[in-house]
Amino acid sequence: MVILNMSQQQSVSYPVMEHFYTLQGEGRYAGTAAYFIRLGGCDVGCVWCDVKESWDADAHPQMSVEALVELASQYPGELVVITGGEPAMYDLTTLVDALHKAGKYVAIETSGAHPLTGNVDWYTFSPKKFKAPVAEAYEKASELKVVIYHRSDFQWAEEHARNVSDDCRLYLQPEWSKQERLLPELIEYVKQHPKWTVSLQTHKYLNIP
Repeated sequence: MVILNMSQQQSVSYPVMEHFYTLQGEGRYAGTAAYFIRLGGCDVGCVWCDVKESWDADAHPQMSVEALVELASQYPGELVVITGGEPAMYDLTTLVDALHKAGKYVAIETSGAHPLTGNVDWYTFSPKKFKAPVAEAYEKASELKVVIYHRSDFQWAEEHARNVSDDCRLYLQPEWSKQERLLPELIEYVKQHPKWTVSLQTHKYLNIP
């Protein structure tokens, strides 16, 4: 059991673009109440990213671990999602340990482009073509979530699926701006390849953060 003193929580900080309590919209925990911590800073640069304002870490205020944990603890939901940007750019050990101490279940959403520092409970691995993932991403992945932007991405998804563990959940998610065109094809693909599950950005349908 990791014991964090108050000075540790106060001294470690991260650039935070936004933080909010909502429902997880995607993947395994879709529909689950969750507190989101979106860190600023990203060196992957997806052309279709819908939070490009998160890329510049210097554009966002630093927040201490103590402040983040205090905010997350104001809400009854157990799940805390650390996302970005690319959150694995940072050493998350102090934040994750403090959230665990507060009784939270911690998930990360990452491209896998950096080794992860921090003992998270759930690792959402969403590889991107713009920067190759590190080998450990395949080993740690709790779920593989591949965004389908072109038809060729189905084969690309299969290449990644061959490298994750047998108990890793597999999701295909249409890129939002092309969803109307790609979703019928994605549905048919999953029907023919039932190891995959469709993931939708349900928070956008529900008009919530």
